Amino acid sequence: MRLVRLLTGEACPRRNADAALDRDAGAASSSPVVAAFKVFQQELDTKHDKHERLVKISRDVTIESKRTIFLLHRVTSVPNAEDILKEAEVKLDAVRQKIGQIAEELRGEDLFQFHRAFTPGIQEYVEAVSFLHYIRHRGLISLEEINARLVFSTAEKVDPEGTAEEPQTAGPALTFQVTPSDYLLGVADLTGELMRMCISSVGNGDIDTPFQLSQFLRQIHDGFSYIGNTGPYEVSKKLHTLRQSLGKVEDACYALRVRGSEIPKHMLADVFSSRTALPDPEEGVV
Repeated sequence: MRLVRLLTGEACPRRNADAALDRDAGAASSSPVVAAFKVFQQELDTKHDKHERLVKISRDVTIESKRTIFLLHRVTSVPNAEDILKEAEVKLDAVRQKIGQIAEELRGEDLFQFHRAFTPGIQEYVEAVSFLHYIRHRGLISLEEINARLVFSTAEKVDPEGTAEEPQTAGPALTFQVTPSDYLLGVADLTGELMRMCISSVGNGDIDTPFQLSQFLRQIHDGFSYIGNTGPYEVSKKLHTLRQSLGKVEDACYALRVRGSEIPKHMLADVFSSRTALPDPEEGVV
């Protein structure tokens, strides 16, 4: 009996403690502070989920934009470049649909709150679309022209079964605005592709394109020089790469002007490739 009483006496405090915990939990669940923190938890979870979706879409935009750039480099080695350009336009239309998904995710949100999630894809898109524009028009596409193509109609919806619903009265069009910072960073990356285009053109016997590219890159460099340290930090970092690309193209033009008649055309690309592989004495200096 003593053993029973001892066990019963030990069990009573445990039951009392459990009952106290249940009362505290019940009081906490009805507390306005706990209710407020549950709302904060839901908001943070929603934000994190949206951030992850934007990162995934940005990766798709980056991959498809890179594929478009690789495709555009073939224009220097094919007899009919128009087919390549049309195929590139189709690819960029698909990329714009992905950017439309980004715009849909950002509907009613602060763009800069999620900017880091999608800026790599937007920069790659700017690089691809500006590369295509240069090949067609031998000029630089403006920020306004890029943004004008990022207007998406919401007049017609498609249900999950794949059948289109009746057209409804459309509200304001869904738009996505590339920031000036992303535009500048995309143009800075464009200079590297133009440098590669210069070497490819020389390898195919085209000695006029390098001089056009040299003049165009000089104009871009001058424009970035005017920005100086007043622009975003990332732009000042890419200015060094821009200078390297310009220097390599100018070296190619110099060799063409001075020694072009001495070097066979089929060897020019090898000569310039070896020159671009040499270390830059100013590398690492921003």
